[in-house]
Amino acid sequence: MYDCIIVGAGPAGGTAAYHLAKQGRSVLVLEKQSLPRYKPCGGGVSPVIAQWFDFDFSPAISLKADLLRFTWKLGDPVEAKINTKEPIWMVRRDVFDHFLVQQAQKQGAKLQDNTEVTGIEFQNDYWQVNTANEPVTGRYLIAADGAKGSMAKWLGFKERKRVLTAALEAEVPGIAENQPTIHFEFGLVKNGYLWNFPKADGYSIGVGAFIGRQPQDFKKILDEYAKSLNLDLKTSKQYGHPLCIWDGNQKLHAQNALLAGEAACVVDPMTAEGIRPSIFSGLLAAATINEALAGDANALEKYSQAISEQWGTEMAWAQKLAGAFYRFPNIGYKVGVKHPSAPQVMSKVMCGEVRYSDVTTRALKRLIPGFSN
Repeated sequence: MYDCIIVGAGPAGGTAAYHLAKQGRSVLVLEKQSLPRYKPCGGGVSPVIAQWFDFDFSPAISLKADLLRFTWKLGDPVEAKINTKEPIWMVRRDVFDHFLVQQAQKQGAKLQDNTEVTGIEFQNDYWQVNTANEPVTGRYLIAADGAKGSMAKWLGFKERKRVLTAALEAEVPGIAENQPTIHFEFGLVKNGYLWNFPKADGYSIGVGAFIGRQPQDFKKILDEYAKSLNLDLKTSKQYGHPLCIWDGNQKLHAQNALLAGEAACVVDPMTAEGIRPSIFSGLLAAATINEALAGDANALEKYSQAISEQWGTEMAWAQKLAGAFYRFPNIGYKVGVKHPSAPQVMSKVMCGEVRYSDVTTRALKRLIPGFSN
């Protein structure tokens, strides 16, 4: 029997596995696909995550980008150099996720990939996890199986607080730019943005809407955007995928089990950043399970509280900003993005050097005349 079984080998699962194994706990990671596996994702990672680990992420980073370029309906550009301690990391999720799990394996964690979980059963004081191969048992369980996973439902979370929305993405091969630039396009899509994130061997180009559920032709919008960048999508496969965006604090623990990553609905409502919050939730999940294994009967309840206090408080501010910006994006672009300090502030938020709570009130006063906290 394992101390902890983790379902899902994404950033949350890999992080939890690493930190639990490092504490000497016996850990099994179950992943339904074979690693490394493709995962649709822009692949922008805040360098602040480095503080939560004691190894070098360089092998998992495709390149680092320190230039931002914003456009409004393909024109009216705003460009800025990112003046943060470290540029934003651009990663390929197949490489990044596998690298993280490999670090966990070096600490003693075990991986069973190509293993689909078919159900779970609680047996007195441990979990039996049924797979397509054979059942495995663990004292604790971390559900890190993403937006589409079944674990939350099986654990009894019938209705989670979340905005379930969508994105469409394509990987376009190409030659890396001399100065890698992160592109954001506003105006072509409602309630969201388009992006073009550079990689060493091409681009991750995509479109997403982050508030509301208004039907939009993502395929047509993405194609128009790609053409404006002289990128051809005809030879690239396109991937649609759901996003579990934060929509309020909630209970994230069950009997001897926790939700982490997108299963815990931690995606940023403003930027749709998912990797950093997923890693953060995996970090807290590992610390929580470690405390529970050491005899703290209230550890799991503290996990829900910690996510609410340390992430949810910030996401409440992000949600306010997203609500104002995406509902009135033309005003948001004029008085927000084009404000002289805005690109630097946003880059620092993305890099984890500035919090939403530090800047949102000021931003909302520019966006909404008469706004008061």
